[in-house]
Amino acid sequence: MSLSIENIVTSGIFSLDGEDFNVDNNIWILGDDEEVVIFDAAHDARPIVEGVAGRKVKAIIATHAHNDHINAAVELATEVNAPIWLHPDDAMLWDVIHPDRRVDAPLADGQKIALAGGEIHVLHTPGHSPGGCCFHVPDLATVFSGDTLFNGGPGATGRSFSSHDELVDSIKAKLLPLGDETTVHTGHGDSTTIGAERPNI
Repeated sequence: MSLSIENIVTSGIFSLDGEDFNVDNNIWILGDDEEVVIFDAAHDARPIVEGVAGRKVKAIIATHAHNDHINAAVELATEVNAPIWLHPDDAMLWDVIHPDRRVDAPLADGQKIALAGGEIHVLHTPGHSPGGCCFHVPDLATVFSGDTLFNGGPGATGRSFSSHDELVDSIKAKLLPLGDETTVHTGHGDSTTIGAERPNI
């Protein structure tokens, strides 16, 4: 069974450094008819559960731990009986939102996740947040970029624990080598390609 990608958009509040912003978030479901992973659990678990449609969830994978990407993670994990995975460098952000719930497993740069006959490659891309990660699926020539890279250029910095220079370095080192034809599925907004974003880096 080949891998396929589904997109769910939820809306809610992103809060950081004492400010609140209304945002739309992309949740991505990757897998086949039997087993999936979920990238990010934003705002509302209900439409994500509906998107899973009874399939086994191997993991809820957080691209990073800003609240708008994890605020539905614990409820979703309970609903679909799945573990939550996060890079440990974002633990301090996770703890603000879910102080009484630990993540179930750490993500690591270079880690490979087997799914439905394919592989997901974990790319640690700090800058937007210290533990930010992207997830490359070579079989689909696709990367799930979270808030590391958007349609239009690098993700936001200038907030706590973020660094523009580190983010650009991460994109240059980990994402640009994936090739111009690689599709980029982002945490917010429209998808793009590495080739389209190369001039924006």
